[in-house]
Amino acid sequence: MTTKSEYLGPHQVQLSQWIECAPFERLLGIEIAEARQGQATLTMPFRRDFANGGNMLHGGALVSLADTAAVMAMKSVLQPGTHFGTTAMAVTFERPVTQGLVTAVASVTADGERLWHAEVILYDDWQQQVMQMKATFKVSRRCLESPTQEA
Repeated sequence: MTTKSEYLGPHQVQLSQWIECAPFERLLGIEIAEARQGQATLTMPFRRDFANGGNMLHGGALVSLADTAAVMAMKSVLQPGTHFGTTAMAVTFERPVTQGLVTAVASVTADGERLWHAEVILYDDWQQQVMQMKATFKVSRRCLESPTQEA
């Protein structure tokens, strides 16, 4: 039996199926290991297709992993149908990724009624910190309708 809390976002997608309906994240090979109570852990493999000329994983791919991890942490605590967007992001790259699996560990905290802050740390296979991201999200005042509801 599926409960309402197992669904994420405005499209009523179960956490376990979220990447299947997100083409960009699927292309990057992102997987959700866990997302609950404002915390999320996601992984992404190094792929040569996403490396820059120096055979390092492109920073854009790393930032996409971090942003997706923050979003999953938020979706784990917000009500289904809640719409929000990233309003600010600061990233610090600490070391290159040239192979293996990258793991993102995210946490979010509310700051009033509509603002949320996220902190995400990315680790390589050797548990070395490769990137940090801090971001701010703003929750919309409107609630998106579920596609199962009649208009």
